[in-house]
Amino acid sequence: MLCAKRERTDNMENDEHGTSAGTVFLSFLAGAAVGAGLSLLYAPKTGKDLRRKIGDLTDDAVDKIKSYATEAQAKIKTTIENSKEAIKDKKAILTSAIEAGKEAMVLEKDKYRDKEV
Repeated sequence: MLCAKRERTDNMENDEHGTSAGTVFLSFLAGAAVGAGLSLLYAPKTGKDLRRKIGDLTDDAVDKIKSYATEAQAKIKTTIENSKEAIKDKKAILTSAIEAGKEAMVLEKDKYRDKEV
């Protein structure tokens, strides 16, 4: 239970400002890529060299973003699977508790019926 409260607190801290760490990190990467591209535009190079460098940087940035996106998807899938398992476990506990409550109610009814007769 304490662990669940910590997880909720951590999630609230991430969502408090409306952005998650992953979003901030991807935004940082995109900004870095744009900044690198602009620095190349202002560097004294020939047009051919400049276009080649921009292409290389773009390819590198796209590869990194794809890699981070793949990692994020894997983490999300793992989190979803873990959440499904936790829900299934909680459902089983609640079902058992409800059944135990029903059985206790029947036993109590039987006790009162025996007293009335």
